[in-house]
Amino acid sequence: MTTLLGSSELGAGAYRRLTNLRAHSGWRGIRRRPRMTAMVIALVAFLIVAAVEFRTSYIQSHLFSRLADRMHFHMGNGASEDIAFPAHGPFDTRLGYVQLPNYIAQLSREGFTIDRQARTSSTLQWFQSLGGFPPYREKTSAGLTLVGARGQPIFSYRDPAQIYLSYDDVPDLAVRSLLFVENRDLLSLRYPRRNPAVEWDRLGLALISFGASSDGERSPGGSTVATQMEKLRHSPRGRTTGPIEKLRQMTSASLRAYHSGLNTVDFRKQTVVDALNLIPLAGFRGHGEVIGLGDGLQLWYGADFASVNRALRTPARTGPELRRQGLALKQVLSLVIAQRRPAHYLGTGRDELEALTESYLRLMVAENIIGSDLGDAAIGARLTFNTTPPDAAPLSDSVAKAANALRLNLAKLIKTPSFYDLHRLDLTVETSIDRKAQAEATALLRSLREPEGLSELGLTGPRLLSGSAPAQVNYSFTLYERGAGSTHVRIQTDSLDGPLDVNAGTKLELGSTAKVRTLITYLNIVADLHDELRTRPSAELNRLVQQGDPLTAWAAGQLLENGDRGTAAIVDAAMEKKYSAGTGERFFTAGGMHRFANFNRRHGGQMTVSYALQQSVNLVFIRMMRDIVDYHLARIPGAAGIFERADHPRRDYYLRRFIDMEGRQYLARFRPQYRELDPTAIMSHVAERAKYLRPRLAAAFRTVRPDADFKQFSAFIRQWAKTPPDDEEGMRKLYATYAPDRLNLADRSYIADIHPLELWLAGYLYTHPGASWGDIVAASADVRQEAYLWLLKPNRFAGQNRRIRTMLEKQAFVPIHKDWQRLGYPFETLVPSYATAIGTSGDRPDALAELMGIVASGGYRSAPRLIDRLHFAEGTPYETVMKARPKAGVRVLRPEIAHAVRRGLVDVVENGTARRAYESVTAADGSAMMIGGKTGTGDNRHMRYGSGGRLVGSEARSRTATFAFFIGQRHFGTITAFVEGAEASQYRFTSALPAQLFTLLAPVIQQVIGDRSTAQPPAPAPAPAPTIRTDWQALLNRPNPLAANREGFGNPPSLLTSFDGWR
Repeated sequence: MTTLLGSSELGAGAYRRLTNLRAHSGWRGIRRRPRMTAMVIALVAFLIVAAVEFRTSYIQSHLFSRLADRMHFHMGNGASEDIAFPAHGPFDTRLGYVQLPNYIAQLSREGFTIDRQARTSSTLQWFQSLGGFPPYREKTSAGLTLVGARGQPIFSYRDPAQIYLSYDDVPDLAVRSLLFVENRDLLSLRYPRRNPAVEWDRLGLALISFGASSDGERSPGGSTVATQMEKLRHSPRGRTTGPIEKLRQMTSASLRAYHSGLNTVDFRKQTVVDALNLIPLAGFRGHGEVIGLGDGLQLWYGADFASVNRALRTPARTGPELRRQGLALKQVLSLVIAQRRPAHYLGTGRDELEALTESYLRLMVAENIIGSDLGDAAIGARLTFNTTPPDAAPLSDSVAKAANALRLNLAKLIKTPSFYDLHRLDLTVETSIDRKAQAEATALLRSLREPEGLSELGLTGPRLLSGSAPAQVNYSFTLYERGAGSTHVRIQTDSLDGPLDVNAGTKLELGSTAKVRTLITYLNIVADLHDELRTRPSAELNRLVQQGDPLTAWAAGQLLENGDRGTAAIVDAAMEKKYSAGTGERFFTAGGMHRFANFNRRHGGQMTVSYALQQSVNLVFIRMMRDIVDYHLARIPGAAGIFERADHPRRDYYLRRFIDMEGRQYLARFRPQYRELDPTAIMSHVAERAKYLRPRLAAAFRTVRPDADFKQFSAFIRQWAKTPPDDEEGMRKLYATYAPDRLNLADRSYIADIHPLELWLAGYLYTHPGASWGDIVAASADVRQEAYLWLLKPNRFAGQNRRIRTMLEKQAFVPIHKDWQRLGYPFETLVPSYATAIGTSGDRPDALAELMGIVASGGYRSAPRLIDRLHFAEGTPYETVMKARPKAGVRVLRPEIAHAVRRGLVDVVENGTARRAYESVTAADGSAMMIGGKTGTGDNRHMRYGSGGRLVGSEARSRTATFAFFIGQRHFGTITAFVEGAEASQYRFTSALPAQLFTLLAPVIQQVIGDRSTAQPPAPAPAPAPTIRTDWQALLNRPNPLAANREGFGNPPSLLTSFDGWR
């Protein structure tokens, strides 16, 4: 026993006490009781060992070290069966570890698969199953990182942003401040194996106080810094909810302390660093949650982290230096104290925080932690709080658009709409963006704002930039690369300031690029007709030639004349079919008569479809769209003979649908005039609309207020009429003449010269102020029909046919829209007008690029991907790597049609409107690569027409010019120039501008293509071509979309825009 006790650090004193005990008079009595003797010896030995253990942690170090050594993890291929994710904890939630199972499930649904994932040891699994926090080297700062296709950084966010990297970086005064407030013996070197998770004296006092307190949260804490770190990182809401949670924190902290060996000195130093880096300091307006001393100093005090550290580290020899050091110390100490109740101390309790900080400073002086001079300087300094929200870290212009697009795409993939939450995820994302090429393309587009140098670039002159301010013109550029199983976005940029992504977030009228979609729809119909008619007997084909719609008649004629030569032959023949390019015809479409013009006035007469595509001739595609619409009209069940027979059973159905539709449009047009008016103002506006003329005022008043008595009528007429009646008899005659029971709504509105639905709406809002659009639509159901009773009269046969044609035309555009959507058209509707063939329905640059990719690939559609790989929680037991699954392209276009369209688009570049782009890009061997594309110009205006189709006004809305292209079979994209607003009227550029810009971007494109230009992508696995047929009966049975309660439908058909001059 002497040897045992002597070898311990407390052995000598204990041995002397034991000798004195042996000499005690009662010792011999004890010897006579062997059992009692053994118990006393065991108790004494236990107390001695416990006393030694409490100070040295000798036994704990071995137990926890051996246990922690068995808790490890490693990465393996594929999904892990034994991985466990945390369920709570501020740190684990902020970094995304808690949500990681949801992210994995969501990404799996979006076409990603687990490539690699962490595998944990059985001991670690057991510990996690008990609720323990796994011991590993946790990150001090983490966040979202986006990297490009070649590993180049695009975006990086770290929270906290300013940290100490090591213990040596921390000023001694900052260490002393933390230890004095939280854990004074943490860095004691006397016991190198000491467990930093437990201080038995503090724990015992805390347990006694907790048991005696009615409010456990207000009792003194028994936590060491190491245990507090476990609480702040992993406990639910960062709080200790009871003894079990405290035991979990202490056990986890102990395992973490001994995870690297028996000696805990280095761990304790790192604990100091982590504690300062991860102090929770409430939330700051414009930033969110503040974590760590560095960010806290900047946000709460407006202090520079480096300057504060320099002041604390530099010996203070002068008065100013001492004052700087005193202020820095007070700021640091105050934040260390504030973390106890951060929302209070950094909010309404700032004075209390300052007083408490000064109390601690006096104690630090009294205990010689700091000198009195420094203490006086710190106490004399005042804490001045910052109120200015921080500026967001600026993104480089060269990558800002890519970073925004990638973050939006990522947020959608993992369903995390908040950038605040997204930025704080421990996640590295590998993307398809070529950062270097993106930066160069962005720099070029932005340089075009300056007039200097535009001439040298070949961008000035007719149909280019000339005279007007170039800074008003914005540009966008996309470039995609098709690979095996996926399509990669290599460049996606524009010259706009701000987060709006022109390529993916806008709807632009891109002019004649819509001719490609129209052409494909036309060729699809021809191919379908070939399949449908090729086995029909000659007699039936002859009948179709005479009685069929134009496309059916043409296809039947081809089969009669040439026989069945296959799909490719009839598609080629359709490309050589001739249409008139003449501009003299007026077209009834979208409810009105319209004229269209060609860009080149010399284009007229008959020409082939292929030549019209090459030269972008408008009227050919207008007539082609008319044929497409007629093809679908002929296949609407029950519509045959509807224009010839007045007793056709479907006429009334379509007329009433038209009345319902146009009635809603007019109500939506009138509503803004009355919506905000009170009843008095409504009557004032009605009087103004009636031009203050006595009969018109009378008819309007009796319609708006049919229940008003003679006295109210008389007051209104005398107030507003230019020439009221001279006597009461004249007034009563006026009152009776326009009574609702004598004249119907149409007659009264005719006399008032105000649309009947406007009068009804004024009356409804007079009695129902604030009525919603749904209320208006429901209440006006009958009156809308009443207002159009004139249309249902037998003598209105021609007018009825025009309205029926309008409704059938809308119905015919349903399968056209479905066909366009199959090829990536991004919007939910098409404008039911022939002008859709030349761009009036709008498009989006990225969707147009996707169409080019379908054509270039031979008819396969593969959805573009911005994100290739996601690496979550690197270096943790939750580490997961997910990558995009290769996915074979889906055939959406017959190969015969894709090849025909591709030939036509190559001809556009070699001989047509995109000639400037010819031979701009070369392959690795120096040969010119095949380039195809389509140009489009949109001079987009709001046109107002009077009676007889006379143009009475025109207002510029925007001007666009686009070149959609493909290069070889792998690369495709778009270039767009556009001006928004009334300023667009000052510009005359056409699609020649983006075609010329393509030549300037060719070196950037060449860089992306590199030496892969000669390699062909693996052919996608064939998927069956979809059957492009329309179930008309199903469409007829669908609910009428016009019956939905909506804010409005735009202008009535007579006010629709007419389109002119696209190319």
